[in-house]
Amino acid sequence: MATRGTFQKIVVAYSGGLDTSAVIPWLKEHYGCKVYAVVGDVGQGAEELAGVEKKATDSGAQECKVVDLRRRFVEEFCLPMAISGAVYEGRYLLGTSIARPILAQAQVEYARAVGGDALAHGCTGKGNDQVRFESTYAALAPDLGIVAPWRLWDLRSREDLLAYLKKHNVPTTASATKLYSRDRNLWHISHEGGDLEDPWKAPPEDVWMLTQSPQSAPDTPVDLTLAFERGRPVSLDGAAHTPEGLIGRLNEIGGLHGVGRVDLVENRRVGMKSRGAYETPGGTVLLEALRGLEQLVLDRETLRLREQLALRFADVIYDGQWFTPLRQALWAALEKIAEPMTGQVTVRLYKGTARTVRRRSPNSLYAEAFATFGRDEVYNQQDAGGFIRLFSLPSRIAALKQLEAQRAPGP
Repeated sequence: MATRGTFQKIVVAYSGGLDTSAVIPWLKEHYGCKVYAVVGDVGQGAEELAGVEKKATDSGAQECKVVDLRRRFVEEFCLPMAISGAVYEGRYLLGTSIARPILAQAQVEYARAVGGDALAHGCTGKGNDQVRFESTYAALAPDLGIVAPWRLWDLRSREDLLAYLKKHNVPTTASATKLYSRDRNLWHISHEGGDLEDPWKAPPEDVWMLTQSPQSAPDTPVDLTLAFERGRPVSLDGAAHTPEGLIGRLNEIGGLHGVGRVDLVENRRVGMKSRGAYETPGGTVLLEALRGLEQLVLDRETLRLREQLALRFADVIYDGQWFTPLRQALWAALEKIAEPMTGQVTVRLYKGTARTVRRRSPNSLYAEAFATFGRDEVYNQQDAGGFIRLFSLPSRIAALKQLEAQRAPGP
């Protein structure tokens, strides 16, 4: 990698926030280079993207490109994650984690297009995102340099960043007070900082943005029916949607009913614990529907394997290892497991909960003729006795050995 001061064109993963607004002039000052900004639209919303190109060029960028990644983000990243059942530490639906690889991939593609020789990001030296961005750089562009300003500069606070921008005449709408640090995309929104830094404090209601309080959610439940083909959702209540449109609609309905709130103290990849409040209403509904469908179509051992692979898949996503042979191998197995997952599932939303109430599939392994408590002609209950005797044989042998030892005469 080139040494400091030798880069000619550095491409920044730009958001328009305070950090990346400071990154651009800092790179120009310390490297004497041209800086290009790229913004990945993963569904953060029109408000956040409004005027972002001008904001970047006002900060000193040669050019700023906004890339629409929304459909790819859902189809190639979010849906495989949902099908896998990946959930980090039992609670976190990985909304920030899953977006970083595609953002870094778009950054690399833009760097190739403009002839960039280095990549830069605004991630702090305490967080997971630096690992995710730079792991993607390593996999897709090992020949390009990497600049991580937060690990290099002497700016240490929000006040320092604002003072730096003022000194360099860079306009900003940011202020010295910012209650929460947020990250938003089509899959979720995360909240950190402020009162959330004290794990003894309950999240204030002003934290939440996508979801109503379950207490104030409608008193009447709503049923949503999702249709799937090979694990991928194809319609909602009989109406076809684009992948990103379906997630958006589930977010709206789920948020109205208070579904998808998570308050979690998690283990970061860099070693420390952090607390985050996450809202993933649409993802919560989708995962519940998928789990309801797999109850019908997966046999016990295959379901156990899916659950085991999901744990590993969650770690791979959380750690930013998407573009690795390990992730590809895991997904190959999970995609194969999902082949019979075609059918319809109805999920009932009510005051913060989402639970499957109906499911059907042409590939169902559930046979009422076998499961019924009524009279049947297909299952001989007397057969169960021999099965149980063989199944419990190791325990029987161990118990008999103990009895023999107890009855043996003493010395």
